Amino acid sequence: MKLVVDCRYVRVGHHDGISRFTAHIVEELAKRHPLTMLISDHRQLDNLPALPWELVSGPTSLREPFVARQVRRLKPDVVFSPMQTMGSWGRTYGLVLTLHDLIYYENRTPPRDLPAPVRLLWRLYHLAWWPQRMLLDRADEVVTVSETTASLIREHHLTKRPLTVVENSADALGTPHLPRARPEHGRLVYMGSFMPYKGVETLVRALELLPDHELHLLSRITPEERQRLTRLAPSARLVFHDGVTDAAYAELLSSATALVTASRAEGFGIPLVEAMRLGTPVVVSDIPIFREIGGEAAQYFAPGDPAELAREIRALDEPGEWERRSAASAREAERFNWSTSAERLLEVLRRVGTSDGRAAHRRR
Repeated sequence: MKLVVDCRYVRVGHHDGISRFTAHIVEELAKRHPLTMLISDHRQLDNLPALPWELVSGPTSLREPFVARQVRRLKPDVVFSPMQTMGSWGRTYGLVLTLHDLIYYENRTPPRDLPAPVRLLWRLYHLAWWPQRMLLDRADEVVTVSETTASLIREHHLTKRPLTVVENSADALGTPHLPRARPEHGRLVYMGSFMPYKGVETLVRALELLPDHELHLLSRITPEERQRLTRLAPSARLVFHDGVTDAAYAELLSSATALVTASRAEGFGIPLVEAMRLGTPVVVSDIPIFREIGGEAAQYFAPGDPAELAREIRALDEPGEWERRSAASAREAERFNWSTSAERLLEVLRRVGTSDGRAAHRRR
């Protein structure tokens, strides 16, 4: 079986969620089966394993609907894409697409780093369900990264194709020294963007109720957004890092009281796994995906309720509670690993990449 993996969504520079998912899945798949990576920019190779690769047009190119004409020259048996938007017109190979989440149907503000025409198409695409159905049904099978998203896909009847959950995971940020003792300082960590649905305002307002705590906001931030958040809670102790290295991130998590997240929607929640793996408790909004990841180890508060968030943080002050949550978090994080995810994905790819699978595609 000749396997090709679409790596054109890998970021130049720092990974985002889909970029990290791609890089780790490719690395683990390659340990189990030979593969060729598709890239659209040579700089992407800096964030990918040293494997065979081919250069094709970019995923936001006008040529994307017909990218299969370029790919089929490689004569693959099956192609895996970590997104659902890979063009498929004229393909002669099996195709497995990925749908990570349905966030942008409720929160239609697109990522700010996309070109203006793509941002417009993004908004139009998410006004109705039929474009999503059309893309997914052009694949042979579909994967998603959580049971939460799989349930939403089924609820909205987004595809007739077989659907498999291939769970996301997280980088190992070092070896945790377990069991951990409760930090003496009140340090809260937030790792994520400042998109409206992330609910960062709730975190900031909760800090006004926690004068002995400080909130470290790690991601890159515009001066305007920084000023806006500062004005929301003038007395809150906010520390803006405007981007951190993996080493600095690991150090902050390893010494934090808790990781906090107030998002109203997510496809997964990689920072939760990263924190729990280091034995750091997580205090997060009560949404289905965070229940799926955090289980009984996490603490939950109603989305948009800073007072309830503050109460959950205070609950960690109870004798032995922080240590209990820390140990439970480390155990919960063991469920998520790239090795298991790659094994599950390879089963799907082998099913689609066989001669029988290709024959089934031609009959459709």
